[in-house]
Amino acid sequence: MTSNPVTVRWSALAGPVLLLFYGVLRLLGGVFTNLGHLAFLVGLLVFALLVTGLRALVPPGSRRLATIAAGAALAGLALLCAAILADLPFDLRETPGVPETAGLTLFPVGALTLFGLLVAARRLPAWTPLLFGAGIALSLLELALLPAGALLILLALGPLRRHTPEPALRPRLASGLR
Repeated sequence: MTSNPVTVRWSALAGPVLLLFYGVLRLLGGVFTNLGHLAFLVGLLVFALLVTGLRALVPPGSRRLATIAAGAALAGLALLCAAILADLPFDLRETPGVPETAGLTLFPVGALTLFGLLVAARRLPAWTPLLFGAGIALSLLELALLPAGALLILLALGPLRRHTPEPALRPRLASGLR
């Protein structure tokens, strides 16, 4: 019986919670904004751990595509980290324009590809990429909706937080071995 590695289980919880924390602190504004940016930065790093762990869960026949998808997601996360660092009150304002839009595209596309590969391998339910995509779309639609988007992402990643896959997702025994 396989189980999700502890890094995947932990990051599937911590990443969305930090995103939720960022969204709430951002709504509060004022002195909470910088704390929210720091939470978002740490959350992005946690999502990088998740992406790396997801790539390892993909079956060997799909590893090439999984590596490309993970690379795209990690590149997107790096671009988003650079954008957040530029927003912090450090002396980073001289940083040349960070292509934040590319980060906002590469991360979800790479992550959704990994989720799709895991759905095809019967390691995740089909609703995981759907809820994740809806959470990302909601967050991008309006930043005030970021907490709601984070909650959708938290729900989407629920199956990854389980120690063992759900019975419906476990490999089926040969028909004669009941």
